[in-house]
Amino acid sequence: MISVSSVNEALKSFYLDVLISQLNNSISPLYKKFKATEHFITGKEAVKPVCFDLSSGISALDEYANLPTANGNKYVNLRAELKNLYGTIEITDKALRASANTEGAVVNLLNAEMEGLIASAKRRFSKMLYGDGSGKLATVIKDCAELGEAVVDDASCLHVGMDIYVQEGPNSAVVKIVSIEGNRVITTYNNSHCAGTFFYGKDSIDKDIFGIETIFNNPETLYGVSTAGKTWMKPYEEGSVGAISDVKIQKAIDAAESASGGSIDFITCSYGVRRAYQAYLEATKRNINPVELEGGFKAISYAGIPVVADKYCPNGTMYLLDTKLFDLHQLCDWRWLDGDNGEILKQISGKAAYGATLVKYANLICSLPCGQAKLSGLTEN
Repeated sequence: MISVSSVNEALKSFYLDVLISQLNNSISPLYKKFKATEHFITGKEAVKPVCFDLSSGISALDEYANLPTANGNKYVNLRAELKNLYGTIEITDKALRASANTEGAVVNLLNAEMEGLIASAKRRFSKMLYGDGSGKLATVIKDCAELGEAVVDDASCLHVGMDIYVQEGPNSAVVKIVSIEGNRVITTYNNSHCAGTFFYGKDSIDKDIFGIETIFNNPETLYGVSTAGKTWMKPYEEGSVGAISDVKIQKAIDAAESASGGSIDFITCSYGVRRAYQAYLEATKRNINPVELEGGFKAISYAGIPVVADKYCPNGTMYLLDTKLFDLHQLCDWRWLDGDNGEILKQISGKAAYGATLVKYANLICSLPCGQAKLSGLTEN
């Protein structure tokens, strides 16, 4: 007979490994490129020492000249608070009891919950990778007239029934999404939404990991370090690019690689930009050669560098990344939140239901922002 204790054991001994594998290998090609490490954790934050200026003690001299003097490498500590990432499943007591005498029914019940958890985590994590850590899900792009109406730049992370935090000038409110048609969203907001309104996940403002957009926001402080006068903390960025071309891509790559001494190994863009680049390749009578990435993903390429389209990449945008310079700093990999007695599945207070919570404490740091590049304002196809 299936019991809460046997479900606990299944979550601990079987489903955790499955979840870790699914989440680490199938979130997105970009996530797969970032190396996870637990080596630079100090308390509740990641502290990454970075060498930004090499010793100048190498010279070409006469045979009997005095040897050069080493000035010493220059280091700085980059700091990022570990963000709290949670995923939950919920099983009602009624569903569990109804399945208690049929092992297959319980397995199906758990599988359905795990699939939902994985799908939700993939969607949310993928969005965070392209964000700036603010937790912003969408921005209203024009003034609206209808009560609760909003036309947003991207509704991919919104869904009907979702509670969101609305920041409209000095005013804020928690509202529910009633309907979504394309990028037109209707909420329970008691007024119409105006251009410039931000939608956040409920209780998620400034709680996201530092996605790649963090380094392109021209921040005064990045990873706890002032960016003033530090060219190594400034990535290459070009706006209003217009039509895509190999020359424009190569210019961005050259700028980033020249500044950092590294090499761009991953290009990601919106779907419309990828289509525009494919059209450019066809117009110039060249073959589109696909490359296979780790995790089973496939992509077109530029000079052997994969060009991957992602639904969460902003429209008209292409990022050219040296992913070797990014580290996903984590306290540990995904784990179940368990109590003192080792229970994973626990009764939800005030409900005839049980819940389990998956946790990960992590954040993303780019050790050399000048080795990254971004093209925006690209014409989409």
